Amino acid sequence: MNATSQHLDARARQLLRTLIARYIAEGQPVGSRTLAKASGLDVSPATIRNIMSDLEEFGLVAAPHTSAGRVPTSQGYRVFVDSLLEMRPLGEPEVDQLRRELPTDAATPDLLGSATSLLSEMTHFVGVVSVPRREEFPFRHIDFVQLDGGRVLVILVFTDGQVQNRVIAPQRAYAPAELEQVANYLNANYAGMRIDEIRARLLREMQEEGARLNRLLAAAVEVAQAAFQDSAGNDMLVAGQTNLMGRQEGADVDRLRDLFEAFQRKRDLLQLLERCSRAEGVRLFIGEESGFAALDSYSLVTAPYGVGSRVLGVLGVIGPTRMAYERVIPVVQATAQIISGALKRGQPPL
Repeated sequence: MNATSQHLDARARQLLRTLIARYIAEGQPVGSRTLAKASGLDVSPATIRNIMSDLEEFGLVAAPHTSAGRVPTSQGYRVFVDSLLEMRPLGEPEVDQLRRELPTDAATPDLLGSATSLLSEMTHFVGVVSVPRREEFPFRHIDFVQLDGGRVLVILVFTDGQVQNRVIAPQRAYAPAELEQVANYLNANYAGMRIDEIRARLLREMQEEGARLNRLLAAAVEVAQAAFQDSAGNDMLVAGQTNLMGRQEGADVDRLRDLFEAFQRKRDLLQLLERCSRAEGVRLFIGEESGFAALDSYSLVTAPYGVGSRVLGVLGVIGPTRMAYERVIPVVQATAQIISGALKRGQPPL
């Protein structure tokens, strides 16, 4: 439980819960008279004003200059989410909708792209999904095609159905028959392994063979080292940025522009999602909690997805701090579970 919330009595907690629920629903500062009617408490308006002053002193609510009412602060939202919010999992009809609309039998890029759009559609905010590197997936099959100038086209098929083409330039030219031998060797001995595991095992076998290194293994090592080079770093999919326009509540246009620029750069957001991947379950950053200036006026709800104990990426929703957390959190959680289940069915155990 949040340390601040421990100092709140039952009446203060009820008023804070009512104020935040009202503000999330209507987006307007909430006054004492409204709270007196909506809270269900049998107390005078003067008592409510005194309690609201205490909540303001705790830093849980603030009074905008243009209104006598109060609005929740980031700290107030944190207390609300941690100790006052009644969280319920998605109903079965909504989970069924997610399963129907997510192409769980598709290749991973298509699955994650659909998840990004669906998160945005279901929450009316911004959906974000970090895309794992290809090296995170076991490969199923490899083929080589000889090209002009000694170059070789590498066709990699991964266990999640994704096909990737790479052009490499080995140190020496290989005849088609040699390339076929190397492909057969790799497919027979390394299918079902991740690329980093293949590189490590080939290097170990090469060291063990030493001077007795046979021609086939030598060719496999050279071609595999070039074919299995690390690809570029993780990417991030974003959908629904325009959903934030006109919803910044007090945040100026410059802050919205900063966030849009962050979507374009991706690097800082990816680092934040990487931090989220190290935590189990749903992670929530409210306002400045993320330490990322572009998100100071927004909230980020994330959950990791993966296979077994291996986290492959993170998905989430970015929206205003005035979001319906009891709705967004279960959507993010359920989507991550469905993505993980789909990836597990499409791969051998990692």
